[in-house]
Amino acid sequence: MPVTLRDVAEHANVSLRTVSNVVSGYQHVSERMRLRVQRAIEELDYRPNPVARTLRTGRTGLLALVVPEIDVPFFSELARDVITAAGELGYRVMIDQTSHDHRREQELLRGGDRGMLFDGMLFAPLATADELSGVEPTPTMPLVLLGEHTFDGRFDHVAIDNVRAAFDATDHLLDLGRTRVAAIGGQPKEAYATPLQRTAGFLHALEARGLDARPELVEPTERYSRAEGYAAATTLMRSEIRPDALFCYSDLLAMGAMRAVFDAGLRVPDDVAVIGIDDIEEGRYSRPSLSTVSLDTPYIAQAAVARIVARIEEPELDAEEFVAPHALRVRESTGG
Repeated sequence: MPVTLRDVAEHANVSLRTVSNVVSGYQHVSERMRLRVQRAIEELDYRPNPVARTLRTGRTGLLALVVPEIDVPFFSELARDVITAAGELGYRVMIDQTSHDHRREQELLRGGDRGMLFDGMLFAPLATADELSGVEPTPTMPLVLLGEHTFDGRFDHVAIDNVRAAFDATDHLLDLGRTRVAAIGGQPKEAYATPLQRTAGFLHALEARGLDARPELVEPTERYSRAEGYAAATTLMRSEIRPDALFCYSDLLAMGAMRAVFDAGLRVPDDVAVIGIDDIEEGRYSRPSLSTVSLDTPYIAQAAVARIVARIEEPELDAEEFVAPHALRVRESTGG
């Protein structure tokens, strides 16, 4: 009988999660533990074999990755990293997008359109907390949630600390001596976790410096796109008290905002400093290059894939949450 990840875990006397982390190349595993698992893999001659797995278990060897918009650079880069991580464990990935359709998300979360195509699903929904509360885990479809949702112990979750990421971005602008800081990306009409958390981090950073933290400082947008960033920044540049710094809730918003600053006859960062979140490749090569908070998509992908594989092999595992690290990248748009 082919060797499984569980066999390796038992042979090495470690948890299934540890084996998954080692096999998927997750960096934050001690060298001693890594060698222990690798020795067990060699001794048992473990080899990911999707064909054998399908014949033995009835599984397809396919994972689904569902995102709101595949053309958003953050999600396309995440998809690349998920495909790489899954391939190392002998899985292939099929990608779907919901196009911000709440009904489509609900169908997928409740099991519609899945059939027997996938062994597990990695899902980055825009669903609100209320919408998620009505969905229950099913043993027939392992599910790992990606992104900014409150962990309630029902679903495995790979999260981003959006409050802290937004705080760090805003704090950087304040460290530069900027005093009229505005934000772009609030979505008051929708109770989405991402904008709510990033607004909270932005206002908290202002409060920590004793500055006026008013919701009016947040310019709303419907989507995180260049066009929305341009429109929001244009409005702010025409306001009575023009901001001297902009914290944008995504790099795409920031790219559009920088163009609006230039079109207003102003300079980045001399007149208006701009920072985003995501660290997409486009921002590294823009002029000026974009300061940002880098989200660790390889970590998100590796943690999510390792967890979904572990859950496929052991459906009764207790749900866990994994928080991805982030880092400030200071570039030319804030004077770096």
